Amino acid sequence: MNKRETRAVFQAALAAGALWLGTALPTFAEDGLTLKVTAFKQAVAENVADDDSIAAFYRARDFAPIWTGAGEGDRARRLALMEAFSLADDHGLPAGRYDPDRLLRRMSQATDGRSRGMLEIELTRTFIQFANDLQSGILEPGNVVDGIKREAPRRDPEMLLTRLSREDPTAVFLSLVPNSPEYTRLMRAKLRLEHKIRNGGWGQTVPAGSLRPGNSGNAVVALRNRLTAMGYLSPSLSMTYDAEMEAAVREFQEDHAIEVDGIAGGSTMRAINVSPEERLQSIMVSMERERWLNLPEGRGKRHILVNLTDFHAQIIDDDKLTFETRSVIGAQGHDRRTPEFSDVMELLVINPYWFIPQSIIRGEYLPAIRANPYAAGHLEIVDYRGRQVSRETASAYANSGNFPFTMRQPPGPSNALGSVKFLFPNKYNIYLHDTPSQHLFRREVRTFSHGCIRLDDPHEFAYEILSRQVDDPVSYFKRIHASGENTRIPLETPIPVHLIYRTAFTKAKGQMNYRNDVYGRDAMLWRALTNEGVALRAGRS
Repeated sequence: MNKRETRAVFQAALAAGALWLGTALPTFAEDGLTLKVTAFKQAVAENVADDDSIAAFYRARDFAPIWTGAGEGDRARRLALMEAFSLADDHGLPAGRYDPDRLLRRMSQATDGRSRGMLEIELTRTFIQFANDLQSGILEPGNVVDGIKREAPRRDPEMLLTRLSREDPTAVFLSLVPNSPEYTRLMRAKLRLEHKIRNGGWGQTVPAGSLRPGNSGNAVVALRNRLTAMGYLSPSLSMTYDAEMEAAVREFQEDHAIEVDGIAGGSTMRAINVSPEERLQSIMVSMERERWLNLPEGRGKRHILVNLTDFHAQIIDDDKLTFETRSVIGAQGHDRRTPEFSDVMELLVINPYWFIPQSIIRGEYLPAIRANPYAAGHLEIVDYRGRQVSRETASAYANSGNFPFTMRQPPGPSNALGSVKFLFPNKYNIYLHDTPSQHLFRREVRTFSHGCIRLDDPHEFAYEILSRQVDDPVSYFKRIHASGENTRIPLETPIPVHLIYRTAFTKAKGQMNYRNDVYGRDAMLWRALTNEGVALRAGRS
């Protein structure tokens, strides 16, 4: 059935159900119905005993129903619930969790006070499950991938139920949908791609390892057909890799973060031959990730967004991109991958010290100092008060197995953090910073750091950050930098920072953008989603 037919079935079933609910279920004001009312209340109370929030909601209303009553409000809530379930697949939710057919059967079978009390709570629990899934995500992210250091932003069930009992139910269900423009665009892309797959997908894959302008033949025809199906080319019978195809390949490369040269080389061809079903999985995982960022407080009127797979850091103001620069993220070794989390940037440091992480001290520098006290001479060794320690003293402690000191690299042109770092204090010791290793920004895949995020244009990034509190941020920054002094600058208005990981994302205009799953996290999330009942819907009519 299509969505319109599904809604008609629900409406007919609920209309029939409204008759028995309206005639058989007593209102709580009627006389002579004490036993039925008591049985209903007792069933409700028993079934919410294990959930304090739901129990508090029903106690506050003396256990009166919100679903199984005879009034128009209850009927409207039942209909809104069932109509919302009919859209679960559109959102990439596990529709089997909600099973509206079973709930309709339960409605028709609930004819006494106790069974209706049990039905009341079953509808409530299903509503809360659906609301959580749609509003804040199906999964608990940190339970699936240990590099995801965020929790799904669950709303309080009592608050959700209170809203449902007082507001228009259709409006309440609409408000559960994440309100970010990105979620709306992802959902639209999902529906379009499902339609495309049902109608043949993107056609045959291209049987060639590489093609370039001037080539002709069947492989070029396959490439043309596939680019046309993807929306990059208008239909044509040409068998030649012409200027139009070269422009389409360039646009495709830009959307997939591949070197833009108009040549369908190895990287480009591999991306072109990825199946639409695999791209659909990426979109659905990104929708789930977007639900995790559906924060009650929002992302911040001004915030910093770092998409790890895209290797870029952005400053966003009022949902518009203000500044963007390339980034380098943690290497692909498990202990160096950059985690995903949100925090708040509080200050920037010009001419920073680099305090060496203890893991690097133990693994790299202590063995060298044991062999030669003057090894790593570019580093200072300091105690907990910041006082420098002699190399002889440090060597003695290193050889004893007890090293109570830290090591730091002074400010300067060769400092590993470059000229500036941006701090959002967190227990993972992750921050944004400059780097002297500028050649790495020319790579397509930029996974080289110990976990922190290096910026290609850190000075311009700092100017933009400081522009809200300094009249001439460029001169201000340059003056401090030229002094060589380690200087901490608190931000008058702290800025939320969101480190995210999206292999599928949109732009306000143009095609979908796709990136490689550099840490393998999305593959793990897709397996977890399928285990929860999420499935590709592309084969349905």
